[in-house]
Amino acid sequence: MDILLLGGAGQVGTELRALGWPEDVRLHAPGRDALDITDESALAAAFAERAYGAVINTAAYTAVDKAESAVAEAWRLNALAPAYLAAETARAGIPLVHVSTDYVFDGETPGPYWPDDPIDPQSVYGASKAAGELAVRTANPRHAILRTAWVVSPHRANFVKTMLRLSAERDGLNVVADQHGCPTSAADLAAALKTVTLRLVADASAPTGTFHCVNAGETTWHGFAEAIVAGAARRGGRSVPVSGIPTSAYPTPARRPANSVLSTETLAQAYGITMRPWQAALDDILDRLVGPVGTGV
Repeated sequence: MDILLLGGAGQVGTELRALGWPEDVRLHAPGRDALDITDESALAAAFAERAYGAVINTAAYTAVDKAESAVAEAWRLNALAPAYLAAETARAGIPLVHVSTDYVFDGETPGPYWPDDPIDPQSVYGASKAAGELAVRTANPRHAILRTAWVVSPHRANFVKTMLRLSAERDGLNVVADQHGCPTSAADLAAALKTVTLRLVADASAPTGTFHCVNAGETTWHGFAEAIVAGAARRGGRSVPVSGIPTSAYPTPARRPANSVLSTETLAQAYGITMRPWQAALDDILDRLVGPVGTGV
């Protein structure tokens, strides 16, 4: 069986490609130069050329602040491309597994968000991802949308790598302390996407709809930064003080949700996926970036 993976060069796509797949599964991960998913005719040609058993879409325009001015570009990749994918997968009668974001919520609701809570995106990025969700939801009934948040890994640019770099360069860090969320390992998200995809392929009655997939537990960006610096220090890295600041002290073009905490209960009920604590996931990432505890740098 052939599975089409889109966004294979990103954090989650890289981890999906690194996973062990069943012997009869062939994962195809064309780059954008080989397949532009914002080109409807190119996408149709790709589906005509090969009979895929499923599609996993991790491709997205994720430059949140840049999206505020690059509106059309963000909407092409985050909304139009999923619409094309949903239409093509529906015609082929195959499942579409699509990754979305906590930014579809306004962040004003206390407590964890559930998948069926009302959405109210506050940024171009969030609105474009919400539109992509709607396209998938309405065009292909055999879909699973997995919303995630605060994705980190040893790959590409992300918060963990930024904090490691800055803590090596500076004598102290100032990090926003009034935004709450769930750090998520790209590797753990990839494992969940694999489980959901294979289940949808094997079982026509497998649960469909929207789910949340983040590591267990919650923190703030400040708390996350403290854990990163402390974890790196245990591995021989440099320890620097991390001070908390309000969002107002670090203005950005795009508005961030104050609360990005997501409930994963429906994912556990539907697919038996239990996400481990973010602290354990962070340790694995630091082991790969800095080294195991006790080895130094």
